Amino acid sequence: MRTFDQFAYARPDIGAESESFRALLRDFSSASSARGQEEAMARISGIRSRLATMRALARIRHTCDTANPFYEAENDFMDEMDARVQGLESELYAALVASPFRPELERSWGAQIFRIAEQKMRIFKPGIEADLAAENRLASEYDKLKASASIPFEGAERNLAELQPFAESPDRDTRARAVAATSGFYLERRGEFDRIYAELVALRHGIARKLGFASFVPLAYARLGRSDYGPAEAASYRRQVLETVVPLAASLRERQARRLGLPSLAFWDEAIDFPSGNPLPAGQPERLVEIAGAMYDQMSPETSAFFRMMREGRLFDLETRKGKAMGGYCECVPGEGVPFIFANSNGTSEDVDTLTHEAGHAFQVARSLGFPFLEYHWPTLEACEIHSMSMEFLAWPWMEGFFGKDTPKYRFKHLSGGILFLPYGVAVDEFQHWVYEHPEAEPEGRRRAWREIEGRYLPWRDYRGDELLESGGFWFRQGHIFSDPFYYIDYTLAQVSAYEYWARSRSDRGAAWRSYLGLCDKGGSASYLELLAAAGLRNPFAPGSIAAIMAPVRAWLDEADDRSL
Repeated sequence: MRTFDQFAYARPDIGAESESFRALLRDFSSASSARGQEEAMARISGIRSRLATMRALARIRHTCDTANPFYEAENDFMDEMDARVQGLESELYAALVASPFRPELERSWGAQIFRIAEQKMRIFKPGIEADLAAENRLASEYDKLKASASIPFEGAERNLAELQPFAESPDRDTRARAVAATSGFYLERRGEFDRIYAELVALRHGIARKLGFASFVPLAYARLGRSDYGPAEAASYRRQVLETVVPLAASLRERQARRLGLPSLAFWDEAIDFPSGNPLPAGQPERLVEIAGAMYDQMSPETSAFFRMMREGRLFDLETRKGKAMGGYCECVPGEGVPFIFANSNGTSEDVDTLTHEAGHAFQVARSLGFPFLEYHWPTLEACEIHSMSMEFLAWPWMEGFFGKDTPKYRFKHLSGGILFLPYGVAVDEFQHWVYEHPEAEPEGRRRAWREIEGRYLPWRDYRGDELLESGGFWFRQGHIFSDPFYYIDYTLAQVSAYEYWARSRSDRGAAWRSYLGLCDKGGSASYLELLAAAGLRNPFAPGSIAAIMAPVRAWLDEADDRSL
């Protein structure tokens, strides 16, 4: 097979592609049968695949090297093109909804594409293209601002990812200085982060009003394709986390302080779990990929074939380097029929978490590329994250290969880490609801709101005078708030489902794998709650569901002798 560096990129002629798209759309609307509409849609899907492929290549190559002037220009072009593509897609969705052959098409394609079309029709109308392009540009500006970090620390200039291992050092002074250096970067540029976000909030609120929404909140839910729950269900779920998970998380922080021999935790202590140091992976990214290859060969025939394809195609970029964008993601390159995994290794256990997490995404999308619609390649985001987070747990039997003698440490850290994450994840969600319900707020008001929300969901957090963090600036580092509004509670919803797969795999691994594989194979062809039902997973919005899911996790943690680790 061809490798990623051999994939050809060419800037799309969006004018010509638009003309072809609209001609085929006329063929679709004038077709005299469902079969005729299916044939026209297949050709339309070819255009959409070409555009999505070039978009993906530009994004990947730009984030791999944000200083590359060619792909910086191409990424800027794509920011502009995205708005035009969204306009074309709105015309497609309108034609789908208007089809006189909908019953026959639903039998072929399923009902989900029509639900998606009805949602998407609400989020676009001609005249907002410039606003959407401006929104993309601001999100890219945020990414580039973070990627520009060059922070002197321990004798070298380091980016934000390279500071993380120091924030997990067994030496408390090193941890404190690493956190201070990170905060210093954000504090020095606080005005820029505030400006970018203020412009994003005002822009998104304005877009929502132009589309007839009272605020950006319902528009954000529609953008994310949330067809079977809304803000009320999300609020109910957050209350369950506050009542059930926050006390458990607080007890885990108390255990952590006792393990470390501290009377209480400062913020810079939170990242170190054990006095002898956190679990460390067995080598650099290349070595981790080798270990993962052996793991996936043993996990199942499906994962073996998948990961061999990823390695042969060099469909990874895992190393951290100057000028590379922060974070991690999995992208799909539909025209090549492959996913791509992007990450920033830092020598911590997160390298393994990220590799297995993004491999879960990649495995799912690789199995979904045969669906006729781009919309079915991925499910909605809260369902997407089930594949990734569950893969982290399904990999548990092979963790000795990654961590050796540190494996017990890793398992305790990994299982408890999800509990500690849940309150933070829903705090991010509640903060975003507050922001877009108060679009007129000044930057200082947003930071005060964050501190109040943070205080309820993370009551143990002690910043010890850190100016940025005490003033409510922690959320600057959370890229989703800037680039993917309201995409964060999804991780928490998926985390609780992943805990269900963890519990299942301990009692009947075969059944757990079959359920997981079936979930991956459905791709985005069903809604979130439909996918949960098909996989036999609990509805996390239902009263009492979080307490029931937490019960076996709590029992495992209660039995663990973490003081000996």
